[in-house]
Amino acid sequence: MKLISWNVNGIRAAANKGFLDFFRYVDADIFALQETKCREGDILFDFADYYEYWHSADKKGYSGTAVFTKEKPLAVSYNFDVEEHSHEGRVITCEYDKFFFVCCYTPNSQDGLARIDYRMRWEDDFRNYLLTLDKQKPVIVCGDLNVAHNEIDIKNPASNHKNPGFSDQEREKMTVLLNSGFTDTFRYLYPDKKDAYSWWSYRANARANNTGWRIDYFLASSRIEPAIREAEIYSDVYGSDHCPVSLEIDEEKL
Repeated sequence: MKLISWNVNGIRAAANKGFLDFFRYVDADIFALQETKCREGDILFDFADYYEYWHSADKKGYSGTAVFTKEKPLAVSYNFDVEEHSHEGRVITCEYDKFFFVCCYTPNSQDGLARIDYRMRWEDDFRNYLLTLDKQKPVIVCGDLNVAHNEIDIKNPASNHKNPGFSDQEREKMTVLLNSGFTDTFRYLYPDKKDAYSWWSYRANARANNTGWRIDYFLASSRIEPAIREAEIYSDVYGSDHCPVSLEIDEEKL
């Protein structure tokens, strides 16, 4: 089974920059999007083989997630049971027979860490949500989690220390999540791989120089590590300031 996640930074813009070509080429079983910046129906795709699930923010043109899946889920839910986090279209959960699939667009803590207190509440509440799901069946969570976990995951760690996405607080919350029973699938396969990034600033030729951050992830319940076959970062795919990331799993080992 092949799973894809991509922060498209506006699906309507990405659709004009090769999104559809990549979607068809990769032929994923599940394709998850973050930062769609639209509502269902604002853009129409003719993907006959996929069920579509869209979740938009209350604020028009902001945030938003979507999931395209070949297999119809047993159930689909939006957000999680905390009212404070239910207005920005950030989480879609699809339940399948053997696992939960969660698409997440984690809130940015913003310049000067202006939103760090909210981000910390989000991290705790979202982790509790994932652990609740994990008690029922394994969880695969993907998306733009808006944190470069370790120094290997960012080009210039020293100069970015304390910046949003690389603050001590955010990195520690990722550590806590992983220690609670989840695996960073890319690092599971490639623990020492350097210069592997999924986001680049639009400034200063960052992408051309590969001055990037790895902030897009596939995490999985640690007990299904034997099912992990491959993880990939499609750094040569454009259309957004992020690139797609993937996970391949062996369903028979779930």
